Amino acid sequence: MFTFAQEKGLAEKINEGFQPIADAWGSFVFYPVKLGGGVEMPLVIIMLLAAGLIFTILFKFVNIRLFPVSINIVRGKYDDVDHVTSGVMAGDPTPGGDAIETIRVEGEEGEVSHFQALTAALSGTVGLGNIAGVAVALSLGGPGATFWMIMAGLIGMSSKFVECTLGVKYRDVGEDGTIYGGPMYYLKKGLADVGKSTLGKVLAVIFAVMVVGGSFGGGNMFQANQAAQQFTSMIGADSLSAALVFGLIMAALVAIVIIGGIKRIGNITEKIVPFMVGIYFLAAIVILAANFSHIGSAFGQIIDGAFNAKGISGGLLGVLIIGFQRAAFSNEAGVGSAAIAHSAVKTKYPASEGLVALLEPFIDTVVVCTMTALVIIITNGDGSIMTYGVKSPDGVLATSKAFASVIPWFPYVLTLAVVLFAFSTMLSWSYYGLQGWMFLFGRSKASDYAYKILFCLFVIVGSVASLGAVTDFSDAMIFAMAVPNVIGLFFLFPKVREELSKYLKAIGVLKA
Repeated sequence: MFTFAQEKGLAEKINEGFQPIADAWGSFVFYPVKLGGGVEMPLVIIMLLAAGLIFTILFKFVNIRLFPVSINIVRGKYDDVDHVTSGVMAGDPTPGGDAIETIRVEGEEGEVSHFQALTAALSGTVGLGNIAGVAVALSLGGPGATFWMIMAGLIGMSSKFVECTLGVKYRDVGEDGTIYGGPMYYLKKGLADVGKSTLGKVLAVIFAVMVVGGSFGGGNMFQANQAAQQFTSMIGADSLSAALVFGLIMAALVAIVIIGGIKRIGNITEKIVPFMVGIYFLAAIVILAANFSHIGSAFGQIIDGAFNAKGISGGLLGVLIIGFQRAAFSNEAGVGSAAIAHSAVKTKYPASEGLVALLEPFIDTVVVCTMTALVIIITNGDGSIMTYGVKSPDGVLATSKAFASVIPWFPYVLTLAVVLFAFSTMLSWSYYGLQGWMFLFGRSKASDYAYKILFCLFVIVGSVASLGAVTDFSDAMIFAMAVPNVIGLFFLFPKVREELSKYLKAIGVLKA
């Protein structure tokens, strides 16, 4: 039996050979902007945060003002307005000749419900960033980083609203009702609408290339690798063969789901996402309840640390940047990925799904990340979990240790959570990558299956290999998606305003 340490020759060679490319690409995507006092912030993060803030102002704080409407849409309160049923002939299961398994209600286009679209998109963002990423942010920026994560999550809600409204507005609908959507389509078709056809085509192709690369790396290999390591370590079989078996099983499960397309992905994620978030949330609640008297103090540390960052590199600005960066990496608002999943929703009004989408950063960053942060802050009262201002080498280990300090058997729960988070993230990113792939190479069955086979092979590779440079490169590709996407959003936000006004009038909320 060979251990990972013994069986890393080929992986290391691949990693070392690819490292210069990864470093060069990462330096381009995450180009550091000096903000004074020796503090730097990646340009792409500045772009994402600026977009969120500008859209929040332009749409009159849609993230807060229409939050209740968003909840009601997911609850189905406005389904009678959103779903057109007039003209349906009794006894005709497929009026108009559409595919019965694709179109539920005649007169509406789409493949999944509002809730399924939300959970499919959430499964691509709620994951290891909420477990390991928060711990890393706290170790670097202290409790105050939590405050700025929340702020970034709130303004990110506005970006999600804009991009997901456009995703539905400019989607393509195939003859059988299959949906093709995302930034590729609203960049190409939307910018053509405003007289910038050439720019739109170029940006669309750039985005499609990036989303395919990102789906194989950060959306696949990284997830499989982390889940395999957590699982094999937990069962005490830290070996290549154990990881290979894990990878084969995971690849088989992924294949079973993704071959069925977004409908099957939506059916799975609507069950997995609430379940895995529920498990994690329940464990956090148990710990907070056991330390109820310390919650006020924890919030006090968060507020104080946000504006009075002692012992943290870069001071106040350093803490703010750490919090903003972690939130951007966690919820991907402005990156454009979620618009692909949301474009498949069954709806007559694009803005209805845009409003549903703004719930994502709230759930991902404001709720899940904050719960993780509170648990770590409370259990780290004696400094046994981490030293603030000193980067934690392993975020997952720090979070696991924090939970285990109250719930000794929590590492087993965390293992389940990590595997489920990784699995659901791979499902969503397989769909994102497929949409980009088919935009580039056509919508044939051969193109469809070629991508899905490649994706499943990368699950196995990610489980057994140590490909740091490859996944770093792919992660950079994910954030490179933000560049063409944000450019398009600024040209197209007036279209979103029109759609929002149309929808609010339809449901009786007149002020847009």
